[in-house]
Amino acid sequence: MQTLAPAEPYTTEFEAVVESRDDDELLLGETYFYAESGGQPPDRGTLAGERIVDVQERDGEIVHTLADAPTVEAGETVAGRIDPAFRTYCMRSHTASHVLYGAGRRLFDDLGYGGFDIDEHKVRVDFATPTAIDDGSLVTLERLVNRAVWDSKDVTWETAPREAALARDDVAFNTKTEEGIGGEEVRLVDVDGWDVAACGGTHVRNTREIGPVAVLDRSNPGKGVTRIEFAVGPAAIQHRSTEKTAALDAAAALETRVTDLPDAVARLRNERDALADERTGLQERLVDSRLGDLRETVVERDGRTWLAGTVDHLDTNGLAERANDLSGSAADAVALVAADGGGIAVATTGEIDANAVVADLTAEFGGGGGGSETVAQAGGFDTDPEELVAFLRTGSVETTN
Repeated sequence: MQTLAPAEPYTTEFEAVVESRDDDELLLGETYFYAESGGQPPDRGTLAGERIVDVQERDGEIVHTLADAPTVEAGETVAGRIDPAFRTYCMRSHTASHVLYGAGRRLFDDLGYGGFDIDEHKVRVDFATPTAIDDGSLVTLERLVNRAVWDSKDVTWETAPREAALARDDVAFNTKTEEGIGGEEVRLVDVDGWDVAACGGTHVRNTREIGPVAVLDRSNPGKGVTRIEFAVGPAAIQHRSTEKTAALDAAAALETRVTDLPDAVARLRNERDALADERTGLQERLVDSRLGDLRETVVERDGRTWLAGTVDHLDTNGLAERANDLSGSAADAVALVAADGGGIAVATTGEIDANAVVADLTAEFGGGGGGSETVAQAGGFDTDPEELVAFLRTGSVETTN
């Protein structure tokens, strides 16, 4: 027995004869409750006065699971009450997913159907396509879907021979679940030529019943698959309201209009980049000044000259680059320590093994690093930067009595 819900989705109250009962599960002679399938959740409501907690199809039968075992037996007539709000939400959401897919077929290359799901807050459709779907594509999708809603397109359903349906290029199939493909006949849902798909779900009779649709986000759950999430009805209205409020707040903060936000953001980005360039230039001048001062602090150790000191505004790679520039001209060995203790770089002319210097430091102060005979780096030291400098200049750790 198949559910009558797809054929008569607007029926939310009915009576039916109990065929069998197994504790909290009922089988009916006929039912209008939708059984979970193809990404659409089961209907909610009551049966025989008890709350429905699940509806599933098992071995060709629709099994209604109740919150408590009902006091009915086979042969009795029971009343079914389907939650009209949730049924309507699922109808609107499911039809909206078809409209969205129809819009996708107009925008993206080699579009395939990768999956579908409805939850209480949003709907998702997985597009299988090599086309990169960006933010602009989401805006266009939303516009096309809402235009199809506004155009009040009729939604119809009928059965067709399976092989004939599979041969049609305009029919979309859920190849992941193969919903609607089994059997000799296929149920086709047609959104007035905008989209035609094999589907066993419940749908509205006209797209105007869907109401507003808001595309929420996109993600990539697998190679070649883009997941589109959207909301319908009140959730879509709330999403648009939230976005509009954020846009108005941003426009107010920038003392401009919402439509001029792109120009205002571009102006801020240019100002930020200019300030960043200015800051970088100032930092480079500070580094140059600091390195000039360090040239005056060169010491002799083990018959070689050493330049060691702390430098601000450089990461480990920057330290290595500057140390390498100075080795030979300023000293035989140049060791620059990040002022925040984040790392160190050692560069030499080759007479001193830079990698060995780093090994001595890590053996004494922890951390780790390495490199070549002429350039080496290290980090993760458990000591003050000035203590590293003192060790580099003397080859030993200073002690106090």
